[in-house]
Amino acid sequence: MVDDNGYILKVSNLCVKMQHQVLLDHINFKVTRGTTLAVLGPNGAGKTVLFRTLLNLVPHTGSVEWMEKTKIGYVPQYVTVSDIPMTVNEFLSMGNGISVGDALDMVRLSNAGIENKRLGVLSGGQLRRVLIAWALSGNPNVLLLDEPTTGVDMDSEEPIYLLLNEIKKKQKMTILLITHNIHIVQEYSDDLLALNKCVTFYGPSSDIVKHEVQHQIHGGPVCVETTRRGT
Repeated sequence: MVDDNGYILKVSNLCVKMQHQVLLDHINFKVTRGTTLAVLGPNGAGKTVLFRTLLNLVPHTGSVEWMEKTKIGYVPQYVTVSDIPMTVNEFLSMGNGISVGDALDMVRLSNAGIENKRLGVLSGGQLRRVLIAWALSGNPNVLLLDEPTTGVDMDSEEPIYLLLNEIKKKQKMTILLITHNIHIVQEYSDDLLALNKCVTFYGPSSDIVKHEVQHQIHGGPVCVETTRRGT
């Protein structure tokens, strides 16, 4: 299992095909423990497929190697809360780790008075924080976040990323997040993986300001060979 040089995840030659359609083509990257990897790409680029493959929910070739004893918390992009007729307390009580109170405290909702509210009446920001609390309830050391501010108004987006950054530092968490927001990539991630079914850029997030990197991500060929940290 991956544990050399501080890596918690190593993905090698990952390919996903469904109904003769290539969804991911020879994906290679590594993630260092305690860092944040942002995954960027257009709609249909394979970002969510990648996350589901990392969770071993999608048939694939190639390899996905997690460090031994890795525990993953996952927040999907879309959750139909009408299909979950529960209160916040009932929902979080289904977790198998920290208490409801502690979970809400971690996402700064302990004084919001929402424990007895149904999920469907929460604001977008409250719902996303509850979902993050659910993901944290199993005491993971990795969080996979598929566009964690989906359904959240613009004023509430930044506080959620600030919160996630705080959780990462306090708990030495590793985070992989999907986003379309270049500002989020710059401010809240260490490394960037740009996808368009294959890797179009892989490197430090700070490089996103460079013209040649912008060309690779947005204007270059669909697939290019990339090298990063021995990958």
